[in-house]
Amino acid sequence: MKITFLGSGSAFCLKNFQSNILIEIDGKKLLFDCGSDIRWSLSEQKLSILDVDAIYISHLHSDHIGGLEYAAFFNYFNGKRRTRLIGHTEIIKNLWNKCLSGGLESLQTIDADLNTYFDVEKIQLNNYFTFQNVNFYLVQTIHIVADYSIVKSFGLIFNHYESQKKVFITSDTQFAPSQMKDFIKQSDIVFHDCEVGFESGVHAHYDDLKTLHSDLKSKIWLYHYNDSVLPDAKSDGFLGFVEKGQTFEI
Repeated sequence: MKITFLGSGSAFCLKNFQSNILIEIDGKKLLFDCGSDIRWSLSEQKLSILDVDAIYISHLHSDHIGGLEYAAFFNYFNGKRRTRLIGHTEIIKNLWNKCLSGGLESLQTIDADLNTYFDVEKIQLNNYFTFQNVNFYLVQTIHIVADYSIVKSFGLIFNHYESQKKVFITSDTQFAPSQMKDFIKQSDIVFHDCEVGFESGVHAHYDDLKTLHSDLKSKIWLYHYNDSVLPDAKSDGFLGFVEKGQTFEI
């Protein structure tokens, strides 16, 4: 298994692309989120959306879904190719109704829907999907609380069958040690959302993550950071900050 960070930055970054992640297993590619700069981040890796076999969507912010209209049209007009599109049931429903329908519902002579462009796979709560014989379990994170409820956002935890290494990718999350620590403990490597500089309140901030126990920090790579001067994460007990284009062999 190979994990490549097409980008390592936040929604606002200009230098490091948005944090969309390519997971390659036995020659097949799963794209973890498809943000608005996906054309450029794939191109920098000498790839295009045509090289992607499946797309998983964690939540509905533009740095995670903003490239899906491009992906849909590009695939459709290159031989009506249908990529697997995977997400929690509520994410998929709102993805079309609230985000994509305005641009994608009208084709020449066709009243389109999400299934026109993708092989849609809806994952129920407390369930998983399988890609290349690896089970990917959805883990709900606390990213945003709107009114009195948590807006749906899901990271992934998965175990590679050959290496037997368990990987946890948080996607976007606030600092939530009580929720996250058990997932971090059972994982061999963790890629954790990390805000540096200003505090938005909806991402885990570096200053808070530093307070985690050293046993947890020793498993964590930090990503989804702003264009800012980065602290010395290794000296603070982390594995480091993920760099744009960095690849991990699992």
